[in-house]
Order: sequence, then structure tokens, then C-alpha cells
Amino acid sequence: MKTFHGSCTCRAVQFEADLDLTASTTRCNCSFCKKARLWFGMAKQGGVRVTQGADQLADFQRKPASKPEPYLHLYFCKHCGVRPFSAGGGLCALDDVTDAELAAAPIKYADGAHNDWKTEPAIHSYL
Repeated sequence: MKTFHGSCTCRAVQFEADLDLTASTTRCNCSFCKKARLWFGMAKQGGVRVTQGADQLADFQRKPASKPEPYLHLYFCKHCGVRPFSAGGGLCALDDVTDAELAAAPIKYADGAHNDWKTEPAIHSYL
């Protein structure tokens, strides 16, 4: 477990996240993740903390057809539009992660397009 620091492009929003990148990361092919090219590192409850600019965040709530209510909170900066993290984490906006750490992080691919989160999609190289 390591505490990383991250921000949006304009730095109005800054955060820290406790992540174990050696455990697992996830890429998904659901309609949202595919378009956004999301790469998640899952943090435990309370493992992501906004250190600056919480009032500058907007919250897009994702509700898959298979769920009765939204379960993903995808936060983005009201100024630059960058999504620094979601409720569960996110790797793309980390400022102090090294290329070596990202390259070594194992990736689990999820077939969210078919609501089969435990199965790897047949084609995932585009994720």
C-alpha cells in the first residue's frame, strides 16, 4: 500500500489515494469506461481523500441497466473537465506514480459491456 498524490490538469482539485498497484488494477469495456479509457486502481473505503478543491468537483453518477440505482460516482473538475478519480480510485490523474510502477501493475479486464464483471472480454487490447 502506498499513498499517491494526484490532481486535475488545472490543479484546482488535488487528492491523495492509498493504493496497492501490485495487487490489481482494472480496465473495463462498459460504455462509459470504453469511451473514457478508464484505468482503475481500487482504494478501500476512505482511501481517496480530496486535499484541495472538493467544491470544484461535479459528480456524474453511473447507473448500469443491471443495477437499480447509481453505484459509481465519477467526479470531474468543473474548470478543466478532467476526471481525477472516481469513488473507487483511478490511475490516470496520479502525479507521483512512476512509469515503472504503472508498467508493473497487473491489469484485470472486465466485460462490463455484457454485465459480466468477472470475465475478461475476448478482445481487450484497445482498453
